Amino acid sequence: MTTRTDSAKADPTIESLDDLLAPFAGGEKPQASWRIGTEHEKFVYRGGDHRAPSYDEPGGIRDLLMAMTEFGWRPVEENGKVIALSGSDGTISLEPAGQLELSGAPLEHLHQTCAEAGRHLRQVKEVGERLGVGFLGLGMWPDKARAEPTCRSCPRAAMRSCSATCRASAASAST
Repeated sequence: MTTRTDSAKADPTIESLDDLLAPFAGGEKPQASWRIGTEHEKFVYRGGDHRAPSYDEPGGIRDLLMAMTEFGWRPVEENGKVIALSGSDGTISLEPAGQLELSGAPLEHLHQTCAEAGRHLRQVKEVGERLGVGFLGLGMWPDKARAEPTCRSCPRAAMRSCSATCRASAASAST
């Protein structure tokens, strides 16, 4: 997402459809450069009690991320904590509500994205079975109200870079 900034010059007046479309046309890539990228989010839950695992607990998010390195994923660290993974299939990161997300590599066609997502899901399933965690591909926790904070898994919870919701959730989880 781009955040609008003020410029020193006046914005042009839009008087035609061509005027409206010109900024978009200027940003177009040639068809040979078109790519698709997969984003696949899933909540991680403990098999025994169905709660979200914390970052530091045995079998938690840190252990999940580190186990994924068996498949060639490389850790991305911030302040000594693994916050994401990078590899040929893109990036695996943590979302503010605790979701584990694959942000896939830019690929040429759907068959490649299908194969990429399939590899990722096989990997997390294999690691999840060893750690006793499962994955739920939903937009929000099914047992939480929208206003209820859910993130216990974010290693950034005490840091400025984490969202206010995540910090509030981590603070309430530790009390």
